[in-house]
Amino acid sequence: MSEEKQKDGKKRKSIFVSVSDAFKNFAAATPLFIGIILLLGLLRTYVPPRLISSIFKGKIFADTILGSIFGSISAGNPVTSYIIGGELLKEGISLYAVTAFIVAWVTVGVIQLPAEAAILGRRFAILRNILSFLLSIAVAITAVITLRLMV
Repeated sequence: MSEEKQKDGKKRKSIFVSVSDAFKNFAAATPLFIGIILLLGLLRTYVPPRLISSIFKGKIFADTILGSIFGSISAGNPVTSYIIGGELLKEGISLYAVTAFIVAWVTVGVIQLPAEAAILGRRFAILRNILSFLLSIAVAITAVITLRLMV
């Protein structure tokens, strides 16, 4: 019986530690989410939706390439890309552009390129970023077409 009590005690301790860690992670991420919300508020105030919509014309390849370019030069946490992507979809930006933006945001790192080149080598860093950029376009188009076939 004492072994069962020890196992139950360990399970309860493990659950408590897991819940505590989850709460700490959520608390640490809260300032990030507040910053994103404030930044999006500023963006909505100073950048009219017509301007954003005028950049994206609704053409599959052009929108996808532009989305990949904007995602490549942006830097941030992958979670924030989903929030920004949702806001772009609300503004009428095509799913191709938003998907390319999210994939490029996560995989391409133009801003981090100097640090990556210093650590991993210039040739590798440049090649990885070029391939990631091209694949972000291919993944976005393939993902949206697949999604549309499923619906």
